[in-house]
Amino acid sequence: MLRGSRTGLARAGVAACRRSIAAGANGATNRPSALTRHDPRYLARRWYAVDLVGLDKKWRQVWEQNQSQKQQNPASGERLATAADGQKHSYILPMFPYPSGTLHLGHLRVYTIADVVARYHTLKGNKVMLPMGWDAFGLPAENAALERGVPPEGWTKSNITKMKSQLGLMNGSWDWSRELTTCDPEFYKHTQKLFLMLHERGLAYQAEAEVNYDPVDKTVLANEQVDAHGFSWRSGAKVEKRKLKQWFFRISEYSEDLLKGLDDLAKDGAWPEHVISQQKNWLGKSTGALIKFPLITFGHEVEAALEVFTTRPDTLFGVQYLALAADHPVVAQLAQRDSELQAFLDTLPGLPQDSKVGYMLPYIRGINPLAFHEHTPDATKASLPIYVAPYVLGDYGEGAVMGVPGHDTRDHAFWREHNVDAPVRMVLSASEDESTTVLENEPYVEHGIMTEHSGIYKGKHSKEAGHMMVRMLEEANLAKPVTKWRLRDWLISRQRYWGTPIPIIHCDSCGAVPVPDEQLPVVLPKVDNHWAQGKAGNALESSPEFVETECPKCHGPARRDTDTMDTFVDSSWYYARFADPHNPDQLLSAEAAKSLPVDIYIGGVEHAILHLLYARFIYKFLATTPLLPQYSEEDALSAEPFKRLITQGMVHGKTYIDPETGKFLKPHEVDLSDPLKPVVVATGAPATVAFEKMSKSKHNGVDPTEFTSKYGVDPTRAHMLFQAPVADVLNWDEHKIAGVTRWLQKLHDQVAALAKSPEESVPAKEYFATQKPSPDDKAKLAKWESEMALWRETQNKIESVTRGYEKIYPLNVVVSDLMTLTNELVQQKQADQGIRRQTADVIIRLMAPITPAFAEECWSLLHPSRGGSLFTSASFPVQDGSLPMLQAENIKCAVQINGKLRATVTIPRPPSDLQGDALRDWMVDAILATEEGKSRFGEGKYNVRLARRTIPVDGGKVINFVI
Repeated sequence: MLRGSRTGLARAGVAACRRSIAAGANGATNRPSALTRHDPRYLARRWYAVDLVGLDKKWRQVWEQNQSQKQQNPASGERLATAADGQKHSYILPMFPYPSGTLHLGHLRVYTIADVVARYHTLKGNKVMLPMGWDAFGLPAENAALERGVPPEGWTKSNITKMKSQLGLMNGSWDWSRELTTCDPEFYKHTQKLFLMLHERGLAYQAEAEVNYDPVDKTVLANEQVDAHGFSWRSGAKVEKRKLKQWFFRISEYSEDLLKGLDDLAKDGAWPEHVISQQKNWLGKSTGALIKFPLITFGHEVEAALEVFTTRPDTLFGVQYLALAADHPVVAQLAQRDSELQAFLDTLPGLPQDSKVGYMLPYIRGINPLAFHEHTPDATKASLPIYVAPYVLGDYGEGAVMGVPGHDTRDHAFWREHNVDAPVRMVLSASEDESTTVLENEPYVEHGIMTEHSGIYKGKHSKEAGHMMVRMLEEANLAKPVTKWRLRDWLISRQRYWGTPIPIIHCDSCGAVPVPDEQLPVVLPKVDNHWAQGKAGNALESSPEFVETECPKCHGPARRDTDTMDTFVDSSWYYARFADPHNPDQLLSAEAAKSLPVDIYIGGVEHAILHLLYARFIYKFLATTPLLPQYSEEDALSAEPFKRLITQGMVHGKTYIDPETGKFLKPHEVDLSDPLKPVVVATGAPATVAFEKMSKSKHNGVDPTEFTSKYGVDPTRAHMLFQAPVADVLNWDEHKIAGVTRWLQKLHDQVAALAKSPEESVPAKEYFATQKPSPDDKAKLAKWESEMALWRETQNKIESVTRGYEKIYPLNVVVSDLMTLTNELVQQKQADQGIRRQTADVIIRLMAPITPAFAEECWSLLHPSRGGSLFTSASFPVQDGSLPMLQAENIKCAVQINGKLRATVTIPRPPSDLQGDALRDWMVDAILATEEGKSRFGEGKYNVRLARRTIPVDGGKVINFVI
């Protein structure tokens, strides 16, 4: 809002601002006439002087110069980021990026959060490590290389250069001296050494496995790279199932330790609950029984019995069919002589796993093992149909389920699909009164009481009955208690070039031989012709100089393994390498290992399962080796790589949709003259606005570099944090940045004015202890009240902002608190300049982690004699203990009659030792002593002395009279 009067300095500042706008913030033409009144740049710059864009460049140069001097003259132990005596070490780490070529707003959000947290801990005096690197291997780079006819190495490195340049514009405090790249032989040398360490312990092994194979690209595909119809996402070829020899990491050996560790990570909210839950589900520990169902066959020789794993043996009397996965051995055996079954199997890759289709096997039937007990009801003794069903997973249990329509939702749906008129057998009920059980059109899935269909177990609780049945069948060798895990060993083989070569040599005489340590790294060969010709398949196989080698044992001819490792292997240990990134001899030294584990790990929730699970597995393994000597043999398997995990939400972009066609509009197809009322250019109709995940097809992507060049990096950082809590989806709205920019400009005005006052002043606590005016001096007393209100708000905001930085998720509240405190500084103009200056000092230090360049500028204005950077010469504010003496003489008391507010009166603050009836009587007298209180509540229908009940609340700030 335009203010009525300005000093000459302010007018000069406005003129300078207008000249800056005319010249353009980054040197380009950007005249005021080109900005509409709705443009955030117009609203933000209209009345203020400071060039927020220019501050970024100014202070980045200062930081870079300081960093350069620091690297030229490193302190002792700097390479290992060791903390001084008594200094706390803080390892802050965002998940490193894949070098796709450009940063998006999701990158900007996670790296802003990481930098804010790191700067906060730096100001607290901690020794902070905030490294950055590149997750540089992977299939996308290889496919891009094939499409462009260039090697993936060159494409990847050019992308790293571009993205590093973008990161350099984010006002971050990255320690680039620790930069690492996973495709650098100096990095993957240690990835290969890690593989060999696992291999030596029997935790890396080779075995045959069924995989998705693309016959055109000649490579194995992950499940995610096969579409719903069974075709390759890239070549479009029909994916084949093949048995190939693959390398695995035996992560299953750590299943119990991985599960137990989640309980510790859940304490005090160290890891988000939803991440803990997803990891537990992925580990999938199930305690139950393995039950044998004997088979009756008709002219086909198959196994004598099917083994079925179940967690609900209490429902065994209710089994009405058996169902097998498509890859069950019995199914494969029968399909060889049943063309209809084979035709059905061929259709399954295109069906969802929860499909209700099924194929009833005509040549076999199952027998419930309880059928051999004389008291079993006849219905349970009947033979069971056996189906092939897509909802049965081959990689869980035994690839077979017992179908219990009465007590399982999926079984019920499948049974009804194939047996419309057949009854559903209910063997459990909610109570002994079986009529309380849900009707047959709904399964009863809870534990309960066994019904009359359960033979001799009728009336027993289902849990007890289940245990009894398993014990009985175990004696007959038809069941046994078992624990199953959903987790499978980690398949790390990739038949691709752009990955870490597996350091194994295959010799006809010696078998699989590890590459000796002194021959590491096994370096990827140059195969330029492969990319130039756009050849499909694994380039390593077509490189004789790579494949043909000598056996390290017998020195005879041998072949190198041509598989490369899954890129998840790189990211499973990279955090450890950051602690000692340039150590050529070992993964990290014992001294560097002291930096681990990571204190705060920040990244997207999409990595909640695989990456985090693999990293936890590898760290637990490393803790059993000399590389992490801080862990004893007893506590090694409880070691965790990330003490605290912060998962940020996605950034959604604003989309404009034609309401008539539902089409997403391109920028030139929507008129944004008034951003609050977007219009479809072609029709003039109001465009529909929605926030969606950013994508090219929705035309809602935002280039963070372009955005920050318009508004400045610090306003962008603050805007991004202010718009939503860290864990929530952020709906990106460019126009809302105007409010953040106005706040910064307003604060800069205050700092510039206060910079004229003396730099040294009486500390606030001492001031309030010694300078209280006489009660008779009304003018000074009013000023005193203003000063106390300002410093009281300052002390309260120190506590609130600190809490926000510590919790991290409510960083939006931190920005809000800083805005509130700034407004208080503006409003309390009559307060002592020394107190106002100290408040400005606190605000600058509180906001420094979020807006570092802006804070540096304000700090240099307020403290020109100190010199240097705020981050090296200042500390994070702490409360000064003055709050008890800052209580206002008077308080505002809300007077309620029968729960409804009738007036607010100003009364003296009640004595702190008053309670109960004494407080009540004191407050009634105080309210009636005021002019408004006496006239409104001293007589008539609101005579408070006649109230039936009087209830003071919140120390006298509210009082309710029941009349």
